[in-house]
Formats: sequence, C-alpha cells, structure tokens
Amino acid sequence: MKFGVVVFPGSNCDRDMIETLQDLNQEVIPLWHKDKDISSFTTQDCIVLPGGFSYGDYLRCGAIARFSPMMKSVIDFANKGGKVLGVCNGFQILCESGLLPGVLLRNAHQQFICKNVFIRDNNGTALKIPVAHGEGRYYANDQVLRDLNEHKQVIYRYCNVDGELTEESNPNGALESIAGIVNREGNVFGMMPHPERACNEALQNMDGKIVFNSLFGLS
Repeated sequence: MKFGVVVFPGSNCDRDMIETLQDLNQEVIPLWHKDKDISSFTTQDCIVLPGGFSYGDYLRCGAIARFSPMMKSVIDFANKGGKVLGVCNGFQILCESGLLPGVLLRNAHQQFICKNVFIRDNNGTALKIPVAHGEGRYYANDQVLRDLNEHKQVIYRYCNVDGELTEESNPNGALESIAGIVNREGNVFGMMPHPERACNEALQNMDGKIVFNSLFGLS
C-alpha cells in the first residue's frame, strides 16, 4: 500500500505523518498542494491530508485548501474509490470539500485544546490519542446524525479511560462525542485526534498504531 501525504502552506504535521507511515514500513510520497498528478496511485492506495493550519485557517479552517489544485485530484480519486484520510485540519478540509458530511465548529469552550484524550472505536476499545485544535467540535443536522448512526459511519467517539461516553470526556463539545467518521462507501476517513502523534515508544504511547491498523490493516 502506498501513501501520498499532501503538504499545504501551513501544514505542520506532514513530517510526523510521513515518518510514522515510514516506520510502519509503508511507501510514502509527499504531494505539493499546487500539483495535480496522482496518477501513480491506485484505489488500493491512500492520500492523507495532515493536520496544521492550511492557508493560515483564513476565512475558516479548510475553506481555502478545499480549492487547491491537489484537492481537485483528491476529490476525483475518492469518488473513484481511492482511500483518503484526513486528520485534524485534514478532517476539516474533507468536510469543506463535501467528501464527508457535517462541519467542524469552534470548540464549545472557545479555547484551543492540546492534550491526550481517549477515543472509543466500535469495539468499545479506549485508545489514548492526542488532540490539538481550536475548531474540532463536530456538528451536523439531525438527519445526517441519524444516517451516520444507521450506517455505522461513526468510527471514533470521545470517551474516558474506561471507554464510557461522558460530558467530561468530550474535549470540544462535539455532537454525540463524535471524534471521527467515514463516508457511506467506506473509503474516506476523517478524525480530529492525531494518531501519528501516538506511534512512538519514547512518548510511551503506541495507540496510534492501532488506529492505522484498524483503518488500513497496517501492523
């Protein structure tokens, strides 16, 4: 499996993502936001939109990046069944581009948050993964939320260390504690927490590897 990591002006997690995927023995190719050619990638590969502050988060997070030349190719790639992962700002870009439903709003407490949190997958396993965002509060209308739940598109929810969904464990006020979702077709993934920052034994946290293994079958 080959990964392409898109670099926007303002990306600050692209190197983290590249090095983490390389440590997982994956081929990784950086992709510049002004380029368009991703013809070397097949639908078995994955394009990653990393975290950061693309275009300085002017207008609103991800709003400008959505119109970059590379994103036009990424949208076409996703619509053909190619895998796409957006983390933090990348998640915001996926929502802005219409590849995922909903929107990421300002955190409920109106403050930037940077700390380890716990997220729960659909098996109920609690994983410790860092967050670092000011606009990570997932929001969607009632119909979208019903569809997400009905089709099991919510892949991660904020929880406590025991895997329980509580108000205290929701760091940004996201509806239904949603931390990550997938599209109906199952090939476009978005999440606010940073799994690439939880794949280093020096940090005493390897839970991010569980995320990558769960999403892409990487060991």
